[in-house]
Amino acid sequence: MSNYYKKLVGENVYLSPMNPDDVEKFLVWLNDMDVTDYIGNTHRVQNYENEKSWLQGELAKGGYVFEIVTLADDTAIGNMSLKDVDFVNRRATLGIMIGEKESRNKGYGAEAIRLLLDFAFNYLNLNNVDLTYVTCNTRARKCYEKVGFREIGHRRNSRFINGAYYDEVYMDILAEEFKGSYIKNKNVK
Repeated sequence: MSNYYKKLVGENVYLSPMNPDDVEKFLVWLNDMDVTDYIGNTHRVQNYENEKSWLQGELAKGGYVFEIVTLADDTAIGNMSLKDVDFVNRRATLGIMIGEKESRNKGYGAEAIRLLLDFAFNYLNLNNVDLTYVTCNTRARKCYEKVGFREIGHRRNSRFINGAYYDEVYMDILAEEFKGSYIKNKNVK
């Protein structure tokens, strides 16, 4: 039996509510500089108690925090969320991390983002989803552009990583710009 639940199913991955038993897996990712340099979090030291506390807090909020799981073998490869969901202004911020190195550059991140955007626009009735990335993360930029995000601004020299400053780039996508239907387990077509 899998430890994951198929909330939003795509072609190759599905999004499952976070599994609290995966804290140690998250710690491996969050203490790997190959992961954290690109999301600008290498300066943080993550330990079991901090991560467990964060995860319990997120789960208690009942928010939109998911693990990205491969359909082929039910392996969690990363996580993602919609943060700062504002139902009055119909907006939220997307965050994503592919922690498993061998799962990068295979289109899983783009597919997971499309699943979450389909959910955000067509189930939560959001109108605007934004995100930020650090300019040294060119892989992320290509993925976000592929999905349809557009650049809306820069914060110059705002992230210090390995002795150098990098810009943060702000991007967003509107509901009217999002094309396609990606969730395969929808009942209402």
